[in-house]
This record gives sequence, C-alpha cells and structure tokens, in this order.
Amino acid sequence: MNFRYIKNMIPAAAVLLAMGLSSCTKDLDVTPIDPSKTMVPDEAALFTKCYSTMALQGQTGQGGDCDIDRLDGGTAGFVRQLFNANELTTDEAICAWGDPGIPDFNFNQYDASHPMLEGFYNRLYTSISFCNHYLDVCAGIDATREAEVRFLRALYYYHLMDCFGNVPFATALMSTSPDQIQRADLFKWIESELLDVKDKMMAPAARKDTDNGYGRADQDAANLLLARLYLNAEVYSGTARWAEAKEYAEKVINGPHKLWTQGTNGWSAYQMLFMGDNGSNGASQEAILPLLQDGVKTTAWCTTLFLMASTWKADMDTEGNYGTSEFWAGNRARSQLVTKFFPNNDAPQVSIRDMAAAAGDDRALFFGIDRELVVSTPTEYTSGYAVGKYRNTYAGGGSPHNSQFIDTDFFLMRSAEAYLIAAEADARLNGGTTSSAGANYINQLRQRAHANTVGSYSLQQILDERSRELYFEGFRRTDLIRYGYFGGQNSGQYVWEWKGGSQNGASIPAYRNLFAIPSSDITANPKLNQNEGY
Repeated sequence: MNFRYIKNMIPAAAVLLAMGLSSCTKDLDVTPIDPSKTMVPDEAALFTKCYSTMALQGQTGQGGDCDIDRLDGGTAGFVRQLFNANELTTDEAICAWGDPGIPDFNFNQYDASHPMLEGFYNRLYTSISFCNHYLDVCAGIDATREAEVRFLRALYYYHLMDCFGNVPFATALMSTSPDQIQRADLFKWIESELLDVKDKMMAPAARKDTDNGYGRADQDAANLLLARLYLNAEVYSGTARWAEAKEYAEKVINGPHKLWTQGTNGWSAYQMLFMGDNGSNGASQEAILPLLQDGVKTTAWCTTLFLMASTWKADMDTEGNYGTSEFWAGNRARSQLVTKFFPNNDAPQVSIRDMAAAAGDDRALFFGIDRELVVSTPTEYTSGYAVGKYRNTYAGGGSPHNSQFIDTDFFLMRSAEAYLIAAEADARLNGGTTSSAGANYINQLRQRAHANTVGSYSLQQILDERSRELYFEGFRRTDLIRYGYFGGQNSGQYVWEWKGGSQNGASIPAYRNLFAIPSSDITANPKLNQNEGY
C-alpha cells in the first residue's frame, strides 16, 4: 500500500484514547451485546494508527479532538514536544513565547507539573497503547506488520527511557496499574525486542512517496535504533557498547539508504531533505522513517508545520518561496549553534542563502538580517539568528497542495545519523580520535555540505559535527548528556547562554538529565517512584 496517512481513516470503535498505561482498560476487547454479531478488528486502520500517532494530533484534522485528553493538538504533538524537550533545553534553540512550560524549557527549570512534558509522556504511552491493542487483536494476521508495530512500541519506549528513566512498563492493555521498570532493564528489553523483530520487518529499500511501503519502518530502522541505543548504552545501562554501535551503524551505511548528495535548481542537497517535495525530489533515499505530511490530507499543527512556522518570520521570506502562510516567530538559534559554523563569532547579518555561502557549509541555514547573534532577550524573537532549515518549497518545481498546511515529510530517522554514530564509536574505540575509516564517515557528510574535510576528528569535533548536521531534529539533549555536558559534575565545563536561567550560562545538577515523571501519573499509580531531585 502507498502509506499516506488519511485523516478520518480510523473508525471510532478502533481508537483507544488512553491517558497512559496507569489508567488503561481493555475496553476494546468486549463481547458484543448481540451474540449474533461478530466484532472484527480493522487491522489496516489499527496498523496505520500506530504510525500516525507520531504525525497527527488525533482523528479529525487540525480542528478536531486530540488523542490526548485535556490538551490541544499542538501541545500533545509528538514532534513538537520531541523538539521542545530535546532542543529548547540545549545550546541549539530558544523560544520567545510565554506559553506555560516554554520558559522552563529555555532555562532548564522544568518540574513534575510541566504541561508539555506531560503531553509528551502521555502521547508516548497512548502510542504504546495503540501498539499493544494492535498486537492483542491483530496477532497472526500479517507477520511483517506485526514486527513493525513491535518496532514502533520499542521506539516509543526508547524515548520514554531517554527522557524519563524508570517508567511504567506493560506490553499488553491492562486494568491495573503497571509496575515501574528500571532504566537498565528497559534498555535490555528494547534491545531484545529490536533484535527479535528486525529480520521480520520489510527489507531495506530507498523509497519515494509513490513507492509501496514509503512511510513504513524497514529493517534499517531497527538497525539504526539499535545503533542509537548502543551509542548511549553507558548512560542507560552503565556499560559502554561502542563496538555494537559501530556495527549496527555500518549496517545502515552499507545498505540502500544512501546519503542524498545531488542539489537541484539552486537548492543544496541538504536543503532538499527538509522541503515540501522531499518525498519525491530524491532526498527520501536517505529517509529511514519519514513521518508523512500532506497539506490536504494531514492538517496538523504539531509536526513539520510547527518546525517551519515556529522558526520563521515573514521578513525571512526574501525569495517569496517559503510555501505556507504561517509565520509564528518563536524558536530561533542560540549563538552557540551559529558559532559552530562561524567559530570566530563573525556570522554576517545576511539572508539564508548568503549565510550558507559565507559559512562555506550548506547546512548553515540561518537568517541574520536585523538579528543579533547573542540572545540578550529570550522573549524577543529577533534576539538570536533565525533558522530557515524547514520550508514547504518544492525543489523540483510545482506548488504546495495547500497555502497553509504543508507537504514536507519529517525524516524522524535518516541515514546521516548512522555516519555520525559510526564515526563517534570509531573514535571512542581508538583513544578519542577517529581512524581514517571513521574520519571518512564525517567527511562524506561534510563533502555533501561542500565544507572542508580533514584526516581525523576528535570526540569534541564529532559532537560539533552532530550539531551542524542534526540541529533542530531532536538529538541535542541526548548528545550533551552522553558527553557529560548537560547536567552534573562536568556541566560547568560547557555552558550556553541562558543555561540554568543565567544569561551567561551556569552549571545545572545531574538530576536535570532526566525529566520528572508527571505528577498526574505519580498520583494515579501508587507503584511509581519519582525521579531524584523532583
């Protein structure tokens, strides 16, 4: 099937709206009142829902009900809160808005009542409930799709483990409160689950949006998540697993999801990954798990439209081809991100295209006209350089499907990450500096960006390269924690503006490396213990 999400596709009877596992009941597994009627699950609809929970807020488009009770679609959106939790808390992004929870992200001052973290937590558990329900009522129907749903469930648990640590755990819908699993044990479960399902998933292939299976996770999605898991194994389990991180990253590198390197019509290959026709312009060969967006069929505030509109202001559209009428002017770069490209603090006040040329790196997609480099005023959008990474323009020509909602798929997993994992693992296995093979992985990314290359890279250089390649994609908090730069004893070694609420930056305690389990779930489930410090 051509896996484009269709709003209103899933009948109400097929939808479980759960506020997390603490309050789940098996209320879809019922006996019909009329015994002459047989309830048959809509397997295709349930399968689709296990994916679309990442890309849509609910069942009925931008104005409809959200899957998460008490929250609007934007607040509870997966990509929106993945960004907020993992970018606003770091040296990459800061937001001008005063919405409840945003300043707490900006200044690393979140607590157990944080509304957006509660939304993210409940979105992940609701998604797990969808998967558990599918695996309950659709077992044995399609082995490949069953393996994919198990992968998705492992992915959702990965984000819970990464963000919240010791969390409630269940692999089936249940009417009682689930037990709390220790982070190291959840690491083992995710690893075991991925190893078991990866060869049962679709064979890896580079796909466009017209190809069967586009938007579904194939075997390389499991390989890449395993590589990511092993890269952070010391944080999650206490034991480093660098060799396995490199092994599984190289499985992806040697597979069909090659880096996209061919620019067109004045757009760089890197820009084409984040444009309105990225499902058809060729860049999708790099996409391992794209979240599908269409301006007519998937009208959501919480996915790529959020990444565009929250980062753009109308004055940035100097070429008249941004591709949507939405300009929200909120998120922009902290100076530490921009100086990754301009280490002499000499970033010019120019347009996006001129900025990339000045940096000698296609990935420097910043707008500096009438902006100040250093964020002196967090609540002022022009205090800080704007980020023009995401747009709804069509690189290959053509027009967006809608003037407001966008067609740009979000590449939640792409193969560039595997190159960075392999390089870092190589360096850690070789005393902190890459071998020539490890350096080659970084150099392929830099060559794609028309940036200078060198013969070897230190761990610090690799961390900086991860920022240059993956900024605003939801990785930075995890990276800084792995390097010991986020919270804890070494956090004062690297500070950024407004870290810890101080304009010049300050160290923050180690307990900030985890978010608090929402107080609503602590109250609902007596089996849960709150994370230290909260």
